[in-house]
Amino acid sequence: MSWIRRAHEVLDTIARTQGEAIETASRFCADSIGGGGVVHTFGTGHSRIPVEELFPRYGSYPGFHPIVELSMTFHTQVVGANGQRQAMFIERVEGLAEQILANFTLRDTDAMIVFSASGLNAVPIEIAQQVRKSGLKVVAVTALAESRSAPARHSSGTRLADHADVVIDLCTPPGDALCAVDGLDVPVGPGSTLAAVAIVNEIKVRVAELLTAAGTMPPVLTSKALVGGEESAARFDAAYLDHGRRAAAVLRGTP
Repeated sequence: MSWIRRAHEVLDTIARTQGEAIETASRFCADSIGGGGVVHTFGTGHSRIPVEELFPRYGSYPGFHPIVELSMTFHTQVVGANGQRQAMFIERVEGLAEQILANFTLRDTDAMIVFSASGLNAVPIEIAQQVRKSGLKVVAVTALAESRSAPARHSSGTRLADHADVVIDLCTPPGDALCAVDGLDVPVGPGSTLAAVAIVNEIKVRVAELLTAAGTMPPVLTSKALVGGEESAARFDAAYLDHGRRAAAVLRGTP
């Protein structure tokens, strides 16, 4: 089980080296969510996966506000209309982030987590850059070895990590793939998704601890296997209503 062994090594490295950054990010999130606000979350490409992992799913709660553009995250078509060539092109277009953020009111009491394994594409860089200028705390989740292994692509010469208040390193290697195969000239088996999902669940649990201690914990999406069908449905409704209230408050143009 070569990939699982290497994946354990990545997770062990995260646990050993990223604790302080994860704690800082968690406190940013707890401050925003506990104050009735949101933590915007954004990623392009496969970096949409940790966005969805944060909310909504079982064991999750409102306060994390997912922002995902379908044009940059729809992969299964592969070729033809909505294909990978277009998606990979769009996430490198400078100026698009401004149009995405034009839909939202950026409040300095909120925060943002931006995911990008490479940290090199224009859209996540500019999302972080513009949000931070608006006074929000920005958390970048990126693979520093990957980001530093290639020249900057953005016209500013910067990377995602340059526009964050705290950087959490995915601890994956350049190229992302973890496993060498005899007779194959390149590695296979990417690790950044596993790393990102582990990081966001660590944040999710720590934020829940902080909110619960403060008496500001939102309702949790909970399976009927744990609380029964009626109670599960009630908690889902409560969580959706809570999320709707928070999302409406940051949609630009709302009262």
